[in-house]
Parts: sequence; structure tokens; C-alpha cells
Amino acid sequence: MRYICFDVETPNLRNERMSSIGICTVEGGVIVDEFYTLINPEQHFDDFNIRLTHITPETAEAAPIFRDVWTKISPIMQSGLLCAHNAQFDMSVLSKCLRAYGFPTRDTRYLCTCRMSQKIFPDIENHRLDTVCRELSVPLDRHHNALSDAKACAGILIKCINSGADISGFVRPYSLKYSKTVRAH
Repeated sequence: MRYICFDVETPNLRNERMSSIGICTVEGGVIVDEFYTLINPEQHFDDFNIRLTHITPETAEAAPIFRDVWTKISPIMQSGLLCAHNAQFDMSVLSKCLRAYGFPTRDTRYLCTCRMSQKIFPDIENHRLDTVCRELSVPLDRHHNALSDAKACAGILIKCINSGADISGFVRPYSLKYSKTVRAH
């Protein structure tokens, strides 16, 4: 199975554009590839997001816009099962960016390492990314850096797989068309 662990950071509280994306591809229980880029969101930055991510309008100004980034990463993002920690957030931002830039959208499937870790490792005090990483001894270099968070997500995914748990029950459908989870009947 091929997993595409990703994380996005946003420039403001509207959470409809990306200021960076990190991607780690997991195959055979190891990270086999990674990608990171800043993204010019073509929107204003809130002070809160700047403090959280350390991405400023000045650092993002020369970065490519989402349209150019998606052209490069689309084959990667469509090559395996998407995976994120608190995946609803990342999937929603991705969906909003795809629609805003006029890309075709589709239904897809994803895993959320936050939900998986809640069920597989219920004794962890909370399931925020930094807490889960600390409890499972997964490296987290710089929280709220998209590549660092994507690597951490990949590490948690690998720990969940290696625990022997059947993670297939955590796969969920997602409609990138409407920016919400598609509920199975």
C-alpha cells in the first residue's frame, strides 16, 4: 500500500488557501519520498498564523501559487491513499484550493492519524500531533512546519501499522467537490 501523508499551513483563519505544503510518501513501512514548498496564497496573512507557522507575506511572496504547485504535486497526491493528522482540516483546505483555482475535483479516500491513534493508542492523554509524537517517540522537528508535520504524520501512520491494528477500518471517503466528508450509508 502507498500512503501520501501531507500537511498544509494556511495564511489566515479563513483556511481556504495554503501558505505551505509538506508531503511524505510511505511504502513498505518507510518514508520513500518527501516534498515541501512555500506557497503564495494570494491572500492576506493573519498575525496568529504568522506566529504559528513563521511564514510571512514576505517569505511567501516569491513562492509559486497553488496552481503551479498542484501541477507538480497532483501525480503524487493521486498516487496513493491520502493521510493527515486531523485530516478534515487538511482535506478541506485542499478542496477549497482546488475549487478556487478551477481544478477538476473528485471523490477520494483518506486516513486520519489523529482518529487512528485515538483508537489504537487510547491511553495517550490527548491526540494532538505533538503529544502523540512524544508518546510514540516519533520525531517532530518543528510543529506547524508542513514538512515536519507530514513526516510526523507518516511516523504515526507507521506506528499504527506496526502495532498490528487493522487500519483498513479507518479509511474514509471524501468529496473534494464539496469540502466535506461523504457519509457512507
